[in-house]
Amino acid sequence: MDLFEHRRQEQVSREAPLAARLRPRVLDEFVGQDHIVGEGRLLRRAIQSDRLFSSLIFWGPPGTGKTTLAMIVANTTASHFETISAVLAGIADLREIIGQARERRGMYGQRTILLVDEIHRWNRSQQDGLLPHVEDGTVVLIGATTENPYFAVIAPLVSRSRVFQFHPLSESDLADLLRRALSDVERGYGKRNVHLADDALAHLVRVAGGDARSALNALELAVESTPPDTADMVRVTLAVAEESIQQRAVRYDKSGDEHYDTISAFIKSVRGSDPDAALYWLTKMVSAGEDPRFILRRLYILAAEDIGLADPHGIVVVHSCAQAFEWVGMPEGQYHLALATLYLATAPKSNSTGAYWKALAEIEEHGAGPVPVHLRDKSDTFHGVLRDHYRRTLGEHEEYKYPHAYPEGWVEQRYLPEGVAGGWFRPQGHGYEREIIERLERWWREQKRTP
Repeated sequence: MDLFEHRRQEQVSREAPLAARLRPRVLDEFVGQDHIVGEGRLLRRAIQSDRLFSSLIFWGPPGTGKTTLAMIVANTTASHFETISAVLAGIADLREIIGQARERRGMYGQRTILLVDEIHRWNRSQQDGLLPHVEDGTVVLIGATTENPYFAVIAPLVSRSRVFQFHPLSESDLADLLRRALSDVERGYGKRNVHLADDALAHLVRVAGGDARSALNALELAVESTPPDTADMVRVTLAVAEESIQQRAVRYDKSGDEHYDTISAFIKSVRGSDPDAALYWLTKMVSAGEDPRFILRRLYILAAEDIGLADPHGIVVVHSCAQAFEWVGMPEGQYHLALATLYLATAPKSNSTGAYWKALAEIEEHGAGPVPVHLRDKSDTFHGVLRDHYRRTLGEHEEYKYPHAYPEGWVEQRYLPEGVAGGWFRPQGHGYEREIIERLERWWREQKRTP
């Protein structure tokens, strides 16, 4: 490296964002993830002893230290370290790296550790291209991803790697990082006269939501945009902090874990009759840009599956809200999302419509029985006339009883095939189902059936 290149790198380092300048270089500077790299942990021992032989996948939200820990490995190991971004690099870049790694291994016996950042961005064929070189040890892979690797990374790569899940940093961890940024003379604001108010610090770490990069970027914006006072001190007040990081970013991926976990929490909260929790998960989805029609479709299902006959108006309300949403749109349509959610969350619950699946299981196991003679079609058709002929011939004279000709519109009569016991529908007696049970019990008593 010549003098000009050295000076250029120094300039780039000085002008890098605060979060990049403060990136930990050794394990002792690393903050958080004690369950992975705490004292005595397997990965910490492997890094410190430079005995990283198994490929690794680092999985977790942004700003939790995945790339940072990989760079610490780079600073610690005697192996050659390569890094590529799956957003920018493709198969051609991978082939070049693999070729060089194979050459180093053959000529010098030196291993290559390859960091693939955002590995989930590579499609299956690109990930397949990496697989044989991981398998034969040409490279030791470190894959960093914000997506669940069990879905976003091909199974053969996952099976050949140790998966480490990173968690959002705690508020105390973030507070330590911000204080370090203010005191660090070489890479932070240690040479400048900066005062960060306690309430401003608390606001930054709370709104950052466990994301170290977000917290450091907000601090940098606050410091760099605030002019010093007459005493040449930059005072970062609560008001300045609030302007620097106004809203916590909602962690949400429309096709990954957050999507499925959040809609699951929403449905279970409505089913569990907790309107506050239902509203909480609803607002998370809407704030993150979830399609309101997806939410309404799930409410349609829930109205039949979990409310059912306990409140038959539930599905009517959802349908009306869905129709109103189409007319009104956003943002006012949020009222209709909330109305449908609150109605179902506070309605009596019953899953008795699940009787359908029990009836289906009966048919799948035993087959569908013949339609009883008295229930068969008697319309004036060729087949109807032919059936009547066979009935008369065989002496089958059982007649269908027309319910409306009897009190209450009900008469004792068998509707199931012979040998099929039924008994799948079991209303639970919640809400409107109480009336249904009273009616059925009255009819069943006349048939001497057990409800």
